[in-house]
Amino acid sequence: MKTVNIGLLGLGTVGGGTLNVLVRNADEISRRTGMDIRVHCAAAKSYDPSGLDGLESVTLHDDAGKVLTDPDVDIVVELIGGYSPAREFVLEAIANGKHVVTANKALIAMHGEEIFAAARDKGVTVAFEAAVAGGIPIIKSLREGLAGNRIEWLAGIINGTGNFILTEMRDKGREFADVLGEAQALGYAEADPTFDV
Repeated sequence: MKTVNIGLLGLGTVGGGTLNVLVRNADEISRRTGMDIRVHCAAAKSYDPSGLDGLESVTLHDDAGKVLTDPDVDIVVELIGGYSPAREFVLEAIANGKHVVTANKALIAMHGEEIFAAARDKGVTVAFEAAVAGGIPIIKSLREGLAGNRIEWLAGIINGTGNFILTEMRDKGREFADVLGEAQALGYAEADPTFDV
């Protein structure tokens, strides 16, 4: 069985959750994909090891460059958020011939064209489904299921954080600030929710 090594950038709410999902569901992921997908290394400036699974088998760094240049890493998963240094990290990963997965809405919105062009030139993939519509598989549906259609535009509130907040405000009459705080505590909204709401 082929092994695919993941290099994680960020071990916060999303990065830690990703690590846990990959570790807890490793057998099922292998069964479905026919590959052993494992987290080889991770970089984070700070993290809380409590509640993180599989850390004993992950090489931890405080320097993202060590993940980006590690010859054993096949896919870099960028989960630090924001524009910079996320943009620079993603572009470096691409330049090093690594595929990239990101959940970074801000990064894709502001620098997507540059990133996708670099990936095309290098022959690698940038997967960003997790950055769109709260992880609803809409990109795959548009690319594959609707490949024969000409879609000119798409509009709607398809942000999971926005949907959670608006539903709570409507159904329970709660105040925005209160619901936003809960969304942050639950890990739906980022610590800086500027790009979530």
